[in-house]
Amino acid sequence: MQRLQSTFKMPSILASTLPLNSGVIIPRLHLGVYMTSGRECSSAVTYALAAGYRAVDSAEWYANEAEVGSAINAFLASVQNQAGLKREDIWFTTKLKSNLSYDATRKSIKQSIKKSGLGYIDLYLLHSPYGGKQKRLECWRAVEDAVREGECRAGGVSNFGVKHLQELLDSKPKLVPAINQIEVHPFNTQSAITSFCAQHNIVVEAYAPLARSLRVNHPKIKELSKKYSCTWAQLMVKWGLQKGYIVLPKSVNEQRIKSNAEVDGFEITEDDMKVLDGLDEKLVTDWDPTDAD
Repeated sequence: MQRLQSTFKMPSILASTLPLNSGVIIPRLHLGVYMTSGRECSSAVTYALAAGYRAVDSAEWYANEAEVGSAINAFLASVQNQAGLKREDIWFTTKLKSNLSYDATRKSIKQSIKKSGLGYIDLYLLHSPYGGKQKRLECWRAVEDAVREGECRAGGVSNFGVKHLQELLDSKPKLVPAINQIEVHPFNTQSAITSFCAQHNIVVEAYAPLARSLRVNHPKIKELSKKYSCTWAQLMVKWGLQKGYIVLPKSVNEQRIKSNAEVDGFEITEDDMKVLDGLDEKLVTDWDPTDAD
């Protein structure tokens, strides 16, 4: 993951990384592939890699691990790979569909590796807290062992609320989650969860950072986009990056995939960041398991 340089000019955010609590280095901007499949998914991954993205976020639930992995391998072997990238230069995230048991989790991890054809998983997440305390902790133990045995480089969680994170920390895990992937954008800032993560050195990954286009015409978004001479999506992506999050914008359109990464040319002022924070309306664009039992 150290080799993020390219022979062609790309936005510097695509070469930007963060250290996780284990010391593993992760890219700051990932392509999201939720609800994409088949050729559409493969094409989106190829567009992203050609544009300079070095990370893709998949999941067992998305049923596209095979497409993501084959697209990555095909790109690495193609003439488009001008930078001479290798497998270790591309970050692949996937997630456990259901918290069932230790054995089922270990089996799912192995199946995801096989489906992707990538040899290992860079980041493996428990996709939700559903299943109850005992199963959550049991499944987390499986992730710990998968990291220890080299099947995964890092482990984390997704959609975990403060109580779920505290429960896991109270269990004295061998491995503290490196990541909590949650829905975060100016219309759902998740301040309690993000503050807890910051206190415990857990990096926040922001999924649905564009709020699934539901607020594209919001007056403040339009006003600030004009002020910074950027698109509404670039403004939303930049907000997440300036918050210190890893941001996962999703698109299947080649030009929008490129555009979402072109955020180097402006910096949102502190006052305008507060304006964006003030748009919080607890907007949930898909699901919210953060209060699950």
